[in-house]
Amino acid sequence: MSDASPAAPRVASVAVSAPPHRHRQRDIAAVFAEAFLSADPAVRRQFTGIAAHTGIEYRNLSLPLAEYPRPRTFTEYNEVWAATARRVGQEALARALKAANVRPGEVGAIVTTTTTGASVPSFDAELVQRAGLPHHVARTPMLGLGCAGGAAGLSRVHDYLKGHPDQVAVLVSVELCSLNFQYADTSVANLVATSLFGDAAAAAVVLGAHRARETAGPALLATRSRLHPGTEHLMGMRLGTDGFAVFLSPDVPDFIEKHLPGEVHDFLAGRELTANDITTWVCHPGGPKVIEALTRSLGLPPAALAHSRASLADHGNISSASVLDVLARTMATPPPPDSPGLLLALGPGLTSELVLLGW
Repeated sequence: MSDASPAAPRVASVAVSAPPHRHRQRDIAAVFAEAFLSADPAVRRQFTGIAAHTGIEYRNLSLPLAEYPRPRTFTEYNEVWAATARRVGQEALARALKAANVRPGEVGAIVTTTTTGASVPSFDAELVQRAGLPHHVARTPMLGLGCAGGAAGLSRVHDYLKGHPDQVAVLVSVELCSLNFQYADTSVANLVATSLFGDAAAAAVVLGAHRARETAGPALLATRSRLHPGTEHLMGMRLGTDGFAVFLSPDVPDFIEKHLPGEVHDFLAGRELTANDITTWVCHPGGPKVIEALTRSLGLPPAALAHSRASLADHGNISSASVLDVLARTMATPPPPDSPGLLLALGPGLTSELVLLGW
């Protein structure tokens, strides 16, 4: 591990920015239940019960809470998404660059990821100009990777910097999930989604191997993406007149327990490691059942996913930005040098994304 770390790109900083409308989970649930589920008291009780058992204490929203009951078209919501994505994306990137002591003009590549809104050109075009990045910066916008987008984005940054070890690359995730809540859908899957997801952006600054000595952040040692055939029905979003509608199967935790351990063990074995060697687990906190499935299936002690639980409590599930928030928390209290870590997330497809870290 220690021999490989100096030759790899390193994460210099991660920063998170969220819209200013921050509310307690119980207050959000109360407003949504009264505004959209009042016709059926049983469904309203079911929703508030689900929301109360998510482990979430706060969520940030793109609009003031009182404005959500007012009907809007998909076009109107997407306009809010575009304006908010520009603002929080730029804030997260500016904070990350400052923390890494990197000037905007030094950035050679930018990877962006989102699943909650769309624009052409993609939102990174304006972000490049607002943040002062070079006009010749290499751009890789990614749409549709869902909760796996943060981990996949780090993998694409890793790939770029392996070929450009003198450069700096940045990753920006923007997920404004509240703008896609489907208020007319009373299915259990939609009630769960509406109780889980929040809004935020996250940005990471990564230095190529020739600049890695400038930071003590974790090295990106190896990556793996795995598309699991026949699982498309388990998780994703359907695009319609009401926007991006999340669908979540209750079978996702069962899939994790059956299939993820083998994928993780095979990936680590390729680096002559086992799960027992991993000192830090940087896992996307999909929800309480996902965290429980990860803990059981990988044989982790309860404290191993403490940062994942804390991220969920503070922000809810912020999709691709969540794993970056967990990474930021881990970097604030890093393990000893030469400690291996594993960053992982699952998303629609189903896709599993793994990144081996070296501290």
